[in-house]
Amino acid sequence: MSIKRFMKWYYIVPLAIVAAPVMIALFVLLGGGVVMLLWNWLLPPLFDLPRITLLQGFGLLMLCRILFGGFGGGGGGGHHKRRCKSPQDREQFRDRMRERFDGRTADAEAKAPAD
Repeated sequence: MSIKRFMKWYYIVPLAIVAAPVMIALFVLLGGGVVMLLWNWLLPPLFDLPRITLLQGFGLLMLCRILFGGFGGGGGGGHHKRRCKSPQDREQFRDRMRERFDGRTADAEAKAPAD
């Protein structure tokens, strides 16, 4: 058997149809289970809150995902590329920061007599 035979769509599609629900169920069990165990271990003894079930743990995980972003992979704002700035742009930025925080500019520093 060659590897090309397994790459044909009629092998991949049924595998995806079977694997997708299995992966979703595994994610619900693992993600919800971890949240459930942590909740039931910490919060009922500390704050006298009720214990939660596996599905409630998964719901709490999803709620946190919606509110705070996450699961890695660039969630919660994403990654922004830094723009390469010219030396003049960097110097202008430094001047603005000095002006903002020190109340002086690079021109004023240059004109000031050296001690």
